[in-house]
Amino acid sequence: MIEPHPLVAMIHAVPTGARIAQEAFAREFPRATVWNVLDDRLLDDARAAGGLTDALRRRMLRLIGHVLDGGAQGLLLTCSSYGEVVDTARALWDVPVLKSDEAMFKAALAGPYRRIAVVASTPPAVPAAVAQCEALVPAVRPDRPVDIVTALSEEAAVAGDAGAVARHLAGALHAAGGSDADVVLLAQYSLTPAREALAALVGVPVLDGAGAAARELRGLLVDGGQGRTAPAAAAAP
Repeated sequence: MIEPHPLVAMIHAVPTGARIAQEAFAREFPRATVWNVLDDRLLDDARAAGGLTDALRRRMLRLIGHVLDGGAQGLLLTCSSYGEVVDTARALWDVPVLKSDEAMFKAALAGPYRRIAVVASTPPAVPAAVAQCEALVPAVRPDRPVDIVTALSEEAAVAGDAGAVARHLAGALHAAGGSDADVVLLAQYSLTPAREALAALVGVPVLDGAGAAARELRGLLVDGGQGRTAPAAAAAP
């Protein structure tokens, strides 16, 4: 245990991600003192460059160094586009640094779920999420098979409220043959407000990246370092 109210930093690329992550930490890890850092050019500059450049990687590492030098005891990058920089940060600093959705995928793979559904409202999010999940299988679930089904609803991206988003996602999941999934994973932070409504519609746990990250950091920083070994706590919708 580090201290009763550990300082957790979050680096954001969009204000929406910042708001959703803060709400997740207020719900799942209220004891944390949260430090938000926003660089709202991170995504635009990466898109303009056609991906991450060495300059953009150094820029993110400077932001990471800024919060860790400032005393942050844990860090979450809420932008999945910069997830690869986390691997470098872990080699440079001995502080928990989490990718945006890594804890969610680990919780799902370590749980009792045979069939995992990944839902998204934007096409690029689907292959990115599946790739992240599959990359963790050898380390988290080497001896049990897993079946991953994906569902995309672009209508959910423009739906007016959380209930409508949930209905669109549930419909896409049904159309994709994923109605028998044991757990549903939200591939984007922007879908988090629909989590409870979607869980009620599909009748299985629905996990979101920000909530899973908050639980993992809570486990690492105040619950005796159990965050990486007790993902079952994330199973409740």
